[in-house]
Amino acid sequence: MTTTAPPGSQRRTEPPTAPADGRRAVLRRIRSGNGFVFVLPFLLVFALFMVWPIVQGLWMSFTDSSLALRDTSFVGLDNYTEAFGDPDVWSSLGNTVFFTAISSVPLVLVALAMALLVHSGLAGQWAWRLAFFAPYLLPVTVVTLIWTWLYQPELGLGNQFLDALGLEPVGWLSDESVAMWSIAALTVWWTVGFNFLLYLAALQSLPTTFDEAAALDGAGAWRRLWSITLPQLRRTTGLVAMLQILASLKVFDQIYILTKGGPNGSTRPVLEYVYDVGFTGYRLGYASAVSYLFFALIIVVSLVQFRLFRRED
Repeated sequence: MTTTAPPGSQRRTEPPTAPADGRRAVLRRIRSGNGFVFVLPFLLVFALFMVWPIVQGLWMSFTDSSLALRDTSFVGLDNYTEAFGDPDVWSSLGNTVFFTAISSVPLVLVALAMALLVHSGLAGQWAWRLAFFAPYLLPVTVVTLIWTWLYQPELGLGNQFLDALGLEPVGWLSDESVAMWSIAALTVWWTVGFNFLLYLAALQSLPTTFDEAAALDGAGAWRRLWSITLPQLRRTTGLVAMLQILASLKVFDQIYILTKGGPNGSTRPVLEYVYDVGFTGYRLGYASAVSYLFFALIIVVSLVQFRLFRRED
């Protein structure tokens, strides 16, 4: 006869879980560390070519570093004080702000008009997209070569067109009152394709429900555009405007190749002034101070734009 012990009197034996949990924790730490191993090459390159130059340039702005002298000494805020009182810094900054104002507005509006035109179902859309975006793929040297011929005083297409209308020729790149406008026109033709793609992608992602409902209610095309389409593009417009303003503030290439800041410094932006002071005048410390002041201005503009767009949202 066998007897069984009551259930309460049996000792329950459970497998030890502490070692297994410890192994799992170790495996999780190993797996999480694998991600850092993959990111490490990028971090090294980023620190070498981004972080270190920024730190080195900031330190250089507090010294009298020069390409002509081997010895450097700490000068504190003297470079920054000189930059605030330098009329060339303010004139080049004014040129940069003026270029940003006359180029950013058409680069946003023209890109929007081009995207709406293509999105409307125009025949031969692939040709329109190629024509609108192709200039953006050209290098700056090719673009400036094309427009140099267009702006040529005697044989250029611009003055030939004016001559056909019975108007006087214009010094597109030699007249102080016209040169910056000429560079802005070149920039719009060259870079508007990028903003065009952003707007076109946004238009293609918009829901059609509201537009179809408004059409059924009798709203015309212009009414649907102003009341439905454009309000839905507000975030895209904010993004395009912010990117364009920052890009225009950093203008350098086309101006340096076309006019080298002329005539009489009327088109010289801040970055070209930094280049001239640092690599022509050999004053690397002072050029670094001017560049960091301009960098601070860009940060302020970015924060203001971010604050305005977030308030609108």
